[in-house]
Amino acid sequence: MTELAITGSLAAIGYGLAAVGPGIGVGIVFAAYIQASARQPESAGFNRTWLFMGFALSEALALIGVALGFVWAKG
Repeated sequence: MTELAITGSLAAIGYGLAAVGPGIGVGIVFAAYIQASARQPESAGFNRTWLFMGFALSEALALIGVALGFVWAKG
């Protein structure tokens, strides 16, 4: 019998696990914005600024995870 070798990069698995955190973070940011806008509709414009900042920072973590996956992947 021949042995089958599994080849690939663990970076893909690592990124898949690392994407869970930013996904949860984005959900929390949008949930907080919707709740704040429902309670104080007149402050929705002010809160929208914080919405985009929180979203961008959460997504930056996912992009860092992608970059580190490429950096640590062995050729």
